[in-house]
Amino acid sequence: MTLSLYNSMGRRVEEFKPIHDSEVRLYACGPTVYNYAHIGNLRTFLFEDLLVRALTYLGYRVTHVMNITDVGHLTDDGDDGEDKMMKTARERKLSPWEIAEFYTKAFFEDTEKLNIQKPSIVCRATEHIQDMIALVKQLEDRGYTYQAGGNVYFDISKFPRYGELASLDQENLQAGARIEVDQNKRNPRDFVLWFTNSKFEHQAMVWDSPWGQGYPGWHLECSAMSRKYLGDQFDIHCGGVDHVPVHHTNEIAQTEAATGKSPWVRYWLHAEFLLTKAFKMSKSSGNFLTLSRLEEMGYTPMDYRFFCLGAHYRTQLTFTEQALQAAQSARRNLMSRVGTLPDMDTARRQEGVSGLSEKALEYRRQFTQHIADDLNMPRGLADAWAVVKDKELQPWEKRLLIAGMDTIFGLGLGDFTAPEEDQVSQESLDPELVRRIELRIQDRNEARKNRNFSLADSIRDELKSEGIMLIDTPQGTTWTPAEEKL
Repeated sequence: MTLSLYNSMGRRVEEFKPIHDSEVRLYACGPTVYNYAHIGNLRTFLFEDLLVRALTYLGYRVTHVMNITDVGHLTDDGDDGEDKMMKTARERKLSPWEIAEFYTKAFFEDTEKLNIQKPSIVCRATEHIQDMIALVKQLEDRGYTYQAGGNVYFDISKFPRYGELASLDQENLQAGARIEVDQNKRNPRDFVLWFTNSKFEHQAMVWDSPWGQGYPGWHLECSAMSRKYLGDQFDIHCGGVDHVPVHHTNEIAQTEAATGKSPWVRYWLHAEFLLTKAFKMSKSSGNFLTLSRLEEMGYTPMDYRFFCLGAHYRTQLTFTEQALQAAQSARRNLMSRVGTLPDMDTARRQEGVSGLSEKALEYRRQFTQHIADDLNMPRGLADAWAVVKDKELQPWEKRLLIAGMDTIFGLGLGDFTAPEEDQVSQESLDPELVRRIELRIQDRNEARKNRNFSLADSIRDELKSEGIMLIDTPQGTTWTPAEEKL
């Protein structure tokens, strides 16, 4: 089946064609380990996990490389602000090396809780300083750099395609030239490749280089390490949408300038922001929730994973506790339904997909089609709900289908068996209660059709107060017992 992905370079959905058949080389920007990852950061890493799982599901062999930024960089992408690593080290009275080690460990503890698969290769910036120096030397030899104020800068005027990813035009670049940010820069969008004149006294993380003792600019590390492990050209580069205008734009410029090869990356994929009260999740803005905090509030990491599955990765997702509660209830109900399914016997397992009925095979084709359509996880979840509710499917077929879907969802549904006391489902409720709920859903659908949203919301609230959570899907509205009172 043809895989289609939204390529940020060109801003369109394209058929995915890797450089080498059945092999995908993928690089993802990793964490900057000066603080805990917030749940907005983790949404991006969940997206990348789903991408790798989907590629594997569709038959590709994936080499997934992710960096760890353990070299402090500035708080602003434009080489401005305060060094994040040094700031945290000073506040906690530790060395920046100790800070990096502590938060790297914390990051992988979070990803393990979220069932995010570890990349094929994890590379630390501090272990690749010589690769970065070699890249700067190559750029210098090719005439793309200048030195000013003791630092080495990339000259964007020497790279005509600069800003292509972010759709920056020459007029915008010229207008930006009138804004004075760094007096050493010829153009405010020029960026530092190597700092020898640190903005901070007693900089702890420094290395010897041909230009003097110093440290690399932030954008340099991803270019150097991706080339080391994936070559001069590869298939997919991922990150958050906030990386588009500066970080990824600068990566493209310095890499293609150094190698003379274009395109450096065939497909650029970016996850959208997680919002809280109309603001993006951000440490600097104060909208900062960690996975540990969600656990303290009574939610599991799998509740948050399920919450993120409910929105397309290119859609801004608004976080509220009410929305997380709904995801928690829906996940519990799905787990309950799956948990009541009998396990497959050995013969069924060996027979596998070949023994499925035509209807079951159609569900499988439909799910695969939705995944291949730019990772449409909401539709994939709707397929899972349809499978567990379909009374025409054999229980073992449901089990097999859900197990296959869960290789992408990563929710632990494959061999899940619910404890007897947790096996709550619609079928176990009083038929009269079920009938009344269905009638109220019909009333709500009619209200929405007539644009009487106030009535529709009141019906939702009424049912919620009775322990019923409504779930709106492309196929219609379903419901789940949300509270133990039923």
